[in-house]
Order: sequence, then C-alpha cells, then structure tokens
Amino acid sequence: MRITLNELRRYAAARSFFPPTTLKRALDRMGFVQADPIRAPARAQDLILRHRVEGYRAGDLERRYGELGVEEDVFLTYGFVTRPLQALMHPRSDSGVPADSPAPWPADRRKQARLLLEFVRRRGEVHPREVDRHFSHGRVRNYWGGSSSATTHLLDAMHYRGWLRVARREGGVRVYTAHRHARGAAGSAERRRRVDALVDAAVRIYAPLPARSLADLVRQLRFAVPQWRGELADAQKRARERLAHARVQGVDWYWPASEDPARIAPQDEARLLTPFDPVVHDRSRFEILWGWIYRFEAYTPAARRKLGYYALPLLWRDRVIGWGNCSVEAGRLQSRIGYIGSPPRGSGFRRSLEAELDRLRSFLGLGEPER
Repeated sequence: MRITLNELRRYAAARSFFPPTTLKRALDRMGFVQADPIRAPARAQDLILRHRVEGYRAGDLERRYGELGVEEDVFLTYGFVTRPLQALMHPRSDSGVPADSPAPWPADRRKQARLLLEFVRRRGEVHPREVDRHFSHGRVRNYWGGSSSATTHLLDAMHYRGWLRVARREGGVRVYTAHRHARGAAGSAERRRRVDALVDAAVRIYAPLPARSLADLVRQLRFAVPQWRGELADAQKRARERLAHARVQGVDWYWPASEDPARIAPQDEARLLTPFDPVVHDRSRFEILWGWIYRFEAYTPAARRKLGYYALPLLWRDRVIGWGNCSVEAGRLQSRIGYIGSPPRGSGFRRSLEAELDRLRSFLGLGEPER
C-alpha cells in the first residue's frame, strides 16, 4: 500500500476520536482505558474519556463503575478493561506478578493469601485498612524504594492473580471482593487465539504503529498473560503477517487490515490530551509523526522540567503543536499554553482552543471564565 507520512499523521490524529457516545459504548469500543492517579487537572482515565463520551464529567467512570461491565486490571499497563477482554487474560499463573515478585509464591505466602481470601469471602467487601487491622501484616519496601503496607502489597498481588476484584473505590482507595475466573488449561490453539485477540485489541487502540512500537506493545503483554509470555514472539510474527502494512520514509508501519488511512479526514478541532491518551502515548511514534520530543515530567525534579509537571499535548487538526499546563485555583481553570514554534495564525485556532478550554471547565464542573 502506498501512503505518505502526512496521511499517517492525519490517520493517527483522527482515528481514535470516534463520535462521542455513551460511557458504556465508549468503553466497549476501546476495550481498555489506562489509569493514573495524578490529578492535573484530572486523572488520566477521565481525561481520555472526556473526548469520547458525550457530556462526560470528571469522576463519572468511578461513580458508575459498578454498572459498566468493566474491571480494574493489568492489560498493557494498569487500567480499566472490559470483561470480555479480561477473560482472555485469565486465569493467570502463580508467577510474573508485577505487584509482588516474578517468582512463585512460597508456601507460607500462599497460606497467608488463602487466609486473607477467606476473610474477604466472609466480609463480602473489604477496605485495606480493615484487612490491616485484622492481620497486622506490617510494612514492605515498594518499587520506588519507599515503604508501603504489606497488606496493600498482598491485596494487589491477589487482585492481579484474579483471586480478588475491585468492587468499588472509597475515597480513591480500592475496596475488594472475592473473585474467581474460569479454570482449566488452554490448549495450544486456544492460547494462540487468545494471545492474537489481545494483540489485536492493543493494536486497535494504539494504531498506526511503527515496527519497533508494535514489538514493544506485544512484549508488554507479558504483564497481561505472564503464563503465556513464551508465546509472544510468535504472536508478533503472526501480527505482522495479518495487519495492514506500509513502509514510509524507511519505517515499517502497521494498523488493522480493515482500515484505510487514506480515507480518514482530519478533524478541525483543538484538543488537550493527557500524556496517556492513545494518540500521544507512544513517545517514539510521537517524535516520528510530529517532529519533536515530548517528555512526561511529573517525576522530573522541578528545576529540570522543560514543559511542566503534567503538560497536556495540544492537538490541532493533524498536528501536536504544543502543550498546556492546566490547574484549578480558587475554583477557576488556569491554563498556560506553550508552542513548538509559533501558534497557528487566524481566528479559527483561537476559537477552537477557547472552545476546548470551555469543554475542560465543564468537564471539571467549574464556573464560566471572566471574559
């Protein structure tokens, strides 16, 4: 297929933004929404959904979680997955647990987990503080070198393995209930089918993908299916064979075979995107398509930041032309916009950016700006 970089850029910028729909339909269509706890000015999952759900307000996903048919789980990263997608990943093995250790649980750890599981079953739903008071597990060192609750660590691991599910959140904290996935070993054909379906689900979210990004995406599925991590190299080969493909300026690109990048029309709209939005999530693809380097700097020391703590990439038509730092101060939205080069000329962009900031205020439940 002959395709230009401009067509790929337009395709990447527009294909993810289907006409806004209901929250449930948007989740069913996407399959997975990445989560992040930082609120600047809102959490990543809410900032992703506001562009794709009619009338979405910050926190709607958490408020309506129980009625939407989604689960909190690890796919490529942690987030919200539909139940059909989650069913492809479970049951997971006793190894490869990111929240615990890649090694199988020793006997004493397994016994501790089973006692905790029985406690959860008796209570129906448990808050980590309630579990900690009952078992007094103490503290452990976490991934970032700090100390965290051993109870939370164990609950995370049990959740990852499918022993528990998140019933709801209370003040942002996960409240757990017992869970059980269907058991039974999958034969080789079934394993291939399920792994290929997971690859296709990921590609649908993040396409078009340069070859290196496709390889990285498939490797990330080791967190979704640690029990089948040995299948992923062959899954990547099969994906390259069935996906649509073009070589553009020396780079091989892949996307779903049912889609035609040349038929995607640009969208005449400004959008401020979370750093985790599917359109800008892949940093290497970002640089190829938009010609500059974006870095997520929330964990960068303040003195070394170039864009800001939580800079939101600014998409205009088919280009990411800059970024915005947005915060809420005294009940008002404060925004600082930066550009790569000069801002677009003409009133069209200015009106579109003001409309986007108005949508952001409405999403956050803020008052109208002083004009």
